[in-house]
Amino acid sequence: MAVLEEDPAPAAAAAASDSISGISDNEVTVEETSFVHTEPPQDGTAPPVVTSDMEVLHDKVKKQVIKEGHGKKPSKFATCFIHYRAWVQGSSHKFEDTWQEQHPIELVLGKEKKEMAGLGIGVSNMRSGERALLHVNWELGYGKEGSFSFPNVPPMADLVYEVELIGFDDVKEGKARSDMTVEERIEAADRRKIEGNEYFKEKKFEEAMQQYEMAIAYMGDDFMFQLFGKYRDMALAVKNPCHLNMAACLIKLKRFDEAIAQCTIVLSEDEKNVKALFRRGKAKAELGQTESAREDFLKAKKYSPEDKDVQRELRLLAEQDKALYQKQKELYKGLFGPRPEPKPKTSNFLVLFWRWLVSLIGYIVKLFKRKDE
Repeated sequence: MAVLEEDPAPAAAAAASDSISGISDNEVTVEETSFVHTEPPQDGTAPPVVTSDMEVLHDKVKKQVIKEGHGKKPSKFATCFIHYRAWVQGSSHKFEDTWQEQHPIELVLGKEKKEMAGLGIGVSNMRSGERALLHVNWELGYGKEGSFSFPNVPPMADLVYEVELIGFDDVKEGKARSDMTVEERIEAADRRKIEGNEYFKEKKFEEAMQQYEMAIAYMGDDFMFQLFGKYRDMALAVKNPCHLNMAACLIKLKRFDEAIAQCTIVLSEDEKNVKALFRRGKAKAELGQTESAREDFLKAKKYSPEDKDVQRELRLLAEQDKALYQKQKELYKGLFGPRPEPKPKTSNFLVLFWRWLVSLIGYIVKLFKRKDE
């Protein structure tokens, strides 16, 4: 069961004082167990094998759908948030991977760099949540000369992109994040967070993840580094709940490693955040990292001693430990058999009698010798 708070809280710090199961800070709160983010398929070392039909978008750009999206397509000057991998066609040379860097790229359609013109055409023909393979001719890529700095692309190289359109903002003037004021960026991020919460309530976890990721994209590391005082507090009051909500989605979708990463980001800003400690502990417990999970739960208990959910998880771990001990005990008993019973000590009566008899015979022999003498 999940409970969602509609009204945003003024600061993220208040989250730690609330019960894990309570309503707080515009965060999605997970009460039951089972704890996604759209996952890039296969291992990413080579372009994925796609069997869908080839769609011609332009005489130099073609598309194959890997996963269908939803909603409308972005219009010109829309600010799009994308993840992509890029290869030189016909080779295993991968020259970019934003999934690996864990930072989506912002692309304003119609204002993209010259070498990303083909990518822009492909993205403009995608829907939110869609993942596709784009085949781009070298003329709409890095051109006749290629690139010998970063990224390293040979001359006249046709390109293959695996692209996911996380989402987009249809702003007429095509205003990029770098052109926004601090207030505008925080407002845009908060709007995405609220949309994500709506998707979460409908159990559309992947769509919710896309909105949270877009919200976080407005508040990248370069932006947060420049903020101090009240502006930093305002940004964190939106950013941290988005990371925690992403963790809740990831746990629901059983993407436990990624849930741990999202919680760790929050804890790097606020080491006493009870929700982050609790959800990270849940994810670790699901992965069998019992001791590490216990550490997180104990820290959460330290900062929120009365929280019943934390107490419940610690009890569950204790019960698991006890069950594991009993199982191991039975296993070893089966391997080595029952413990042998100690043998009773042999009676010393016969030994004593024998010694007495020998002594007696010796005494009698001595008596006969004396008589003979």
